[in-house]
Amino acid sequence: MRLILASTSPRRYELLRLLQIPFEVAEPTFVEQFTREAGPEQQARFFAEQKARSCAQHFPEALILASDTLISVGADILGKPADPAASAAMLKQLRGRAHTIHTAVALGRPADLVWDVAVETVQVWMRDFSEAEAEAYLRSGEGMGKAGAYSIQGLGGDLVSRIEGDYPAVVGLPLRLVARLLQHRGVTLPLDVEELYRNKPYPNWKRFDVTDESKA
Repeated sequence: MRLILASTSPRRYELLRLLQIPFEVAEPTFVEQFTREAGPEQQARFFAEQKARSCAQHFPEALILASDTLISVGADILGKPADPAASAAMLKQLRGRAHTIHTAVALGRPADLVWDVAVETVQVWMRDFSEAEAEAYLRSGEGMGKAGAYSIQGLGGDLVSRIEGDYPAVVGLPLRLVARLLQHRGVTLPLDVEELYRNKPYPNWKRFDVTDESKA
């Protein structure tokens, strides 16, 4: 069955490739607009489904997969920073405290009235890093285009003390959840997903040994 990843994120592309199934990439046309009426998990679910549905007309017979990641810290919801100033403000807000990452996954076919949508939630604790560390990270430019203005699989991993939950969900695509949704739709995976989680073949995954064995 033809599978479409409705995302131009290199990280989601890299993660989905770990499942060793053929897929194509399409750019979703949906534009995210936050609303105060919805919480972060609800908005992530809505954004993921709308990203997938925005590609449906171009792939009428395909199975379409999309994902969205939002961060909640206190009462605030953080998405991707619009500019370097926003990146600096986000890092300052996250420093020395915990935040919650909500990564939603949507999967379905254009003809479906109801699509499969689920959310993986992860807790992340940031170090109380110094101003100099924050400035050095901002100069790297790595956090632009990333929810919360940091990339845990890159230099941003140095800013994180620990996480509790699914590491791939922090990066942007919870593989165990994706595998379960694909198998529910009849897609056969050529690998043992739990073996993948034991090997942790992605940058910084082994550093944050966070496999939730209760979900194995």
